[in-house]
Amino acid sequence: MKKLAVVFVLVFTIVSCKKEAKKDVKQKEVVEIKESKFPSELHKVFQFHGGISNWKSNHLLSFNINDETHTVALQSRKTVINAPKYSLGFDGNQFWLDEENDGDYKGNPKFYYNLYFYFYAMPFVLGDNGIVYEKAEDLVFENVKYPGFKISYKANIGNSSNDNYIVYYNPETYKMEWLAYTVTFNSKTSSNRYNWIKYKKWENVNGFLLPNEIIWYAQDKNGLPTKPVGNSVKFTLPLISKTKMANSFFEKPKG
Repeated sequence: MKKLAVVFVLVFTIVSCKKEAKKDVKQKEVVEIKESKFPSELHKVFQFHGGISNWKSNHLLSFNINDETHTVALQSRKTVINAPKYSLGFDGNQFWLDEENDGDYKGNPKFYYNLYFYFYAMPFVLGDNGIVYEKAEDLVFENVKYPGFKISYKANIGNSSNDNYIVYYNPETYKMEWLAYTVTFNSKTSSNRYNWIKYKKWENVNGFLLPNEIIWYAQDKNGLPTKPVGNSVKFTLPLISKTKMANSFFEKPKG
């Protein structure tokens, strides 16, 4: 019953947010971001996808992956993931897991709670504080050259400050095309081994170009992408809004 209550609150909120989104067309809350903070090319990537200032004026992001509903407070990064047999999240202080039966969730909530948020909120999460930017070597794939920027983090930023990302974009349109990333959550040490994601499809969500489908790629001996591997991940029921959720929404259900 407690999960049904959480899902009901989420559905009610999404409906309310969609109503508010219509109002947003007339009333825009804009947070000014200094363009000099970012490399000029990366700023153009942000602009193509909807603008970093516009993005930072929003407070709520929600999307579905299969039977999971991911809801994120954009300013605090508090998170709730609801599924039929479990829910997990981050309330701003601690990570939590709530299962109907022990073992319903397979994984590590601390690692998983924001994993797909980072992939979905690209490229805008690359405008967070504490990031260091440097030009990366171009990616050449199927005779197309994609410029890129490497993103690293200052010490003690987030749970995996040793993670690195490289965003690659179309040199003519500045649309994001590829993401290379390392995973250092378990080792806590930096890595030179990158994983590759191709951003296959995008969709307009309230003025922002957000991913609709992504797929991982295998890599050759030089660490460069070769061909798709596994199934693609599709994001559905997207929502971005200026609505602020109560802190209690992100807390572990009681009872």
